[in-house]
Amino acid sequence: MLRSIHIENVAVIRRADLEFDRGFSTLTGETGAGKSLIIDSINLLLGNRVSREIIRTGEEQATVSAVFEELSPALCTHLEEMGFPCEDATLMLQRTLHADGRSRVRLNGQMITQAMQKEIAGRLISIHGQSDSQRLLQKCNHIELLDAFGKPSAEKSAYVSLYTELQETMKKLKSISSDEAEKARLYEMLKYQIEDIDAAKLKAGEEEALEKERDRLANAEQINRQIHLAYRALRGGEKTNAYDLIRRAELAIGALNGLVEDADALCERLVAASSELEDVAEILLGYSEEDTEDPSARIDQIEARLDGISKLKRKYGNSIEEILSFRAEAALRLEELACSDETRIALEEQAKRLTVQAKKAASALSEKRRRAAEEITKGVTQTLAFLDMPKVRFAVSVKDAPLSPSGADEVEFLIASNPGEPLLPMIKIASGGELSRIMLALRSVLNDREGAGTVIFDEIDTGVSGKTSRKIGIKLLETSADAQVLCVTHSAQIASLADTHFRIVKEERDGRAETDVLRLDGKERVEEIARILGGIEITEAQRRAAEDMINEYR
Repeated sequence: MLRSIHIENVAVIRRADLEFDRGFSTLTGETGAGKSLIIDSINLLLGNRVSREIIRTGEEQATVSAVFEELSPALCTHLEEMGFPCEDATLMLQRTLHADGRSRVRLNGQMITQAMQKEIAGRLISIHGQSDSQRLLQKCNHIELLDAFGKPSAEKSAYVSLYTELQETMKKLKSISSDEAEKARLYEMLKYQIEDIDAAKLKAGEEEALEKERDRLANAEQINRQIHLAYRALRGGEKTNAYDLIRRAELAIGALNGLVEDADALCERLVAASSELEDVAEILLGYSEEDTEDPSARIDQIEARLDGISKLKRKYGNSIEEILSFRAEAALRLEELACSDETRIALEEQAKRLTVQAKKAASALSEKRRRAAEEITKGVTQTLAFLDMPKVRFAVSVKDAPLSPSGADEVEFLIASNPGEPLLPMIKIASGGELSRIMLALRSVLNDREGAGTVIFDEIDTGVSGKTSRKIGIKLLETSADAQVLCVTHSAQIASLADTHFRIVKEERDGRAETDVLRLDGKERVEEIARILGGIEITEAQRRAAEDMINEYR
């Protein structure tokens, strides 16, 4: 239940705090006093879209926060699974709307997303007003309302699973059952692409190796010249070279053996150096011998090969690896096309099997809905009779329909306003006053199934007379035995039945209008009920009438 709500800087509400009790509470006040702002504030808390124009002029932000107590065990478990454990079955929800359009939401002081806010708040509060009455007229919402009552969770889950699998199968079947001429064209194209790539006999890394070889051959003359120059300096010079000079030094130092300390060690190092020089010289000479022929022919071969690879890259990928990957994918698609007849037959069999299973699951779902429809029809009819609509017939129509995401049912709420008239869609015949009572009748039947601990009715008395308003109030009072009920009303017949009564007033302070919320008791409440009853001046007769209305159900 909603224990308290704090509103700050919402339009003409500078600051307001409301403390609620269990049972039935009403909010009344003069037209324009700001009753709708209370509903707007709660909508802000519920995560609904609210214009930033709602922020009080001159302020940077508007804030609404509320404390909820006595949460249901199911809701506490759900919140704990979401990572928000609720001690003592209590939580605080807060939303702040900034002037730049930003919005921040906190649950027990922790930041949460607006999507999480909507999910959680929807389990806490349910608001029903004129827009909700219009929702009843939309046929697309009727199946949702029926399921909210019947709760065919298991049947619906089983059906949705089968229907989703059936749709995926049909999508695959449609894909492979495309135009035969298009399939033949695709088959020939894939076959050509594979043959085109295979003819090149590509190898991974081949392009880089060819480019390296081409660069070496293009510079063969310079390479040979430098190699021979280095070879002559190291080993091949006729007059002098590094190898001969080191050998001479080795012989000279060898003659100093016994005369100079470490002469032997120095000789060994020179022997190693001469051996290393000889190896380097032989390696260089080997490089020179590799390209004894004219490299032009080989370069032409390499360029032709690289050009062929480049053409394939323009068609199939940016590298040989991508080309080979394209070839593998094309081969797989070609194989699928070749086997499409077998695949199509298998998918057709699977589609038939799933269709049978989906229809069976849809039938179970329909049966659950039809039973729920009978219960709703009975409950709403009884309530409408109490609300001075005894001749009105109400029914929930559940007709067979093709398989769809929601099942195989066409659901619609029907009414007949007068005896002898056929049942017709509500959108064709229901007046505003009738809609208010039908909505209340539905809500009184659905309320214990929907799970919200607090139900708010916004001006549900619109378009109805005093006697009927009294009966609406009685029904709201009865509904409050199962859930906390809040009602914004202009009706004295409804307001006088409430357990708790709030008055919304607008006053001028420091040259600016401000809305306040007052909790009424005793004489204050009598005065407010008398005011609603009408008249320029409140008379003693109106006060006595107000007292009688308040005391009647006490």
